[in-house]
Amino acid sequence: MESFPADRRQALAPQTHSFYAAAFVENLSLKELAGVYPEARRTARYLRFRTQEGGEVFIYPFGAAVFFDVRPSARDEELERLRKARPDLTWPTVINEEFSVRTDPQALADVDDGVLVLDQLTPGRVSVVALTVAQSAAMEYYERIAEEMFARTDRMVHRLEKRGTVAWSTRPLHRFIGAAVGTRNQVLSVLHLLDKPDEAWDDPVIDRIYDRLRAEFDLTDRYQSLEMKLRSIQEALELVLDTARDRRLVLLELAIVLLIVFDIVLSFIPGAH
Repeated sequence: MESFPADRRQALAPQTHSFYAAAFVENLSLKELAGVYPEARRTARYLRFRTQEGGEVFIYPFGAAVFFDVRPSARDEELERLRKARPDLTWPTVINEEFSVRTDPQALADVDDGVLVLDQLTPGRVSVVALTVAQSAAMEYYERIAEEMFARTDRMVHRLEKRGTVAWSTRPLHRFIGAAVGTRNQVLSVLHLLDKPDEAWDDPVIDRIYDRLRAEFDLTDRYQSLEMKLRSIQEALELVLDTARDRRLVLLELAIVLLIVFDIVLSFIPGAH
């Protein structure tokens, strides 16, 4: 019977790895943070570095950080380090998400009961999984914003339907439309990263399971639903704004007519001019 050294047996034994994502309200500038993390490797997508206690940290420009096999105490230290680097960050984090990966040399790459199973975790595979978890956390944040906007828009439309009119001031509408457009633009700019990462092209295994990862997090459908909801919010707000403008135009025309009538009346009054 063949025997293996202890370290070899440990390497062959199934292991579970954890990915923990934290999402912030604000976006992050990788260029600015690079000075705070001199040990990090910076790419167009992320900052990546190892902690002193082991594990890796990924920081993404769309306001998310992912911790791979980082203990909770070390994770808290790194989050505090990020908070000190960016004191303006909204605290605590708005979204936290966890995902597990099990490595088993004898297993085929697949997603089993919410856990990704791989024969091994290469640096490229870690990068792809971390990005997917980060996208899911960012998506949930934008979904919450969209739900709040949708509820507020629904109240405005209900008022229009019930009263046949809207509020006099259009300034709040302008601000709300600007927020909706800004959120939609952020979603489009952030989630274009749904395009296949470069690492997936270089690894046939991660390429095969990449679609399953997206399906596990339901990223494609959530993205389409979110984009559709933001578009419907924008269209509904533009309709409400057009109604408000029409109302003000009618009032303006009425005021002009009244001024003309008043001027005509004055012309018949002796000594009025």
